[in-house]
Amino acid sequence: MAIDVSAVATVSTEPGELPRTMAAWVIREDRFGEPIDAIQLEEVEVPEPAAFEVIVRVMAAGVNFNNVWAALGEPISVFRYGDHPIYKHHIGGSDASGIVWKVGEGVTRWKVGDEVVVHCNQASYEDPEVHGLDPLAAPSQRIWAYETTWGSFAQFCKVQAQQLLPKPKHLSWEDAASYGLTYFTAYRMLMDRVQLQAGHKVLIWGAAGGLGVFATQLCHISGADCVGVVSSDEKGELIKTLGATGYINRNDFSGMMRRGGESPEEEKTRFKESRRFSQAVEEVLGGAPDIVFEHVGQATFPTSVLTVKPFGKVVICGATSGYQLDFDVRYLWMRQKEIIGSHFANAWEATKANALIEESKIRPVLWRVLGFDKVAEAHQLLRENKHLGKIAILVGATEEGQGKTAQGPGAIRAEVGA
Repeated sequence: MAIDVSAVATVSTEPGELPRTMAAWVIREDRFGEPIDAIQLEEVEVPEPAAFEVIVRVMAAGVNFNNVWAALGEPISVFRYGDHPIYKHHIGGSDASGIVWKVGEGVTRWKVGDEVVVHCNQASYEDPEVHGLDPLAAPSQRIWAYETTWGSFAQFCKVQAQQLLPKPKHLSWEDAASYGLTYFTAYRMLMDRVQLQAGHKVLIWGAAGGLGVFATQLCHISGADCVGVVSSDEKGELIKTLGATGYINRNDFSGMMRRGGESPEEEKTRFKESRRFSQAVEEVLGGAPDIVFEHVGQATFPTSVLTVKPFGKVVICGATSGYQLDFDVRYLWMRQKEIIGSHFANAWEATKANALIEESKIRPVLWRVLGFDKVAEAHQLLRENKHLGKIAILVGATEEGQGKTAQGPGAIRAEVGA
């Protein structure tokens, strides 16, 4: 049955009642491949909320690279995890803004009609780690709409009640759907994992990318000085407007990037470039960084360990250039540096981070807004690296700018990228 995407913004039921079916962009295991082919529009049954769950009518959704991996079935199939074995489908979309439409048994904090944004960490309420340690340590921990289904590329999504946050009133639906995954990740990395403080000096890789634009702003409001590594002078000027002390164009130091398998002579040459880069960082910051904000991995990690000051910290949340890391460990132990891993954020961190958005102390950075019919195309743009920043998808919203009910600055519209 063909689905009329022009009708997606219309819901046939009143708040509190769910329609029987909905339009959703779905991945199935038997069609893994390029996103443009793997992500297909289907009519599926609307899920009912279980205890402590909420159904949200999606007004806008944010696009992230995790759903490209889900489409490709790489590096492993998402169908091995979470609730996929039950439902046999994957509906992605790990960022969302919308309206609470129905609540499950036991939900008391949220009511039908509340306007919300969604953070993407899930864990079982029965795991003891959730009640005193950290939900990120729980064996049930999953990233919603990647390791589970029922994400935001549908008219309705299903979430745990603890995933909900109040939607900032001064943001439109698309602005509010654009920041959660990357911003909350950056917040945990800097504010909790390395206890960012005024006076710290910070090196941020990919400072004009999805994580970096928030890391830069967090440094600025915390009173820390940061230097960002970017791929163009234009992006360098952008991060300076976000509060960076200065920037370094990585193209001026391309020889420092680790490819893997370098010969001894190649490694010697690469190390000299890393030394030169470290000196450039010190010139901008007035000293070696206390913290290096890492998410690139193989290409940059040896330089990160070299560059951070003695007793400094390298905090890492990903490895976009490769996760097999090879570096000179002598610079780690002899100078007593630390490597700290970080993964997304818990509900308390997301709540504190969202409050800074509500106060306009941190602003989302958004590149483009597309219609619901463009979900597969948006992910193909990411797959082919043809995007120039964060993409939001209108779902229940019929045009840009809807959902804003208070005065205040919205998202910064910019072409960005690492």
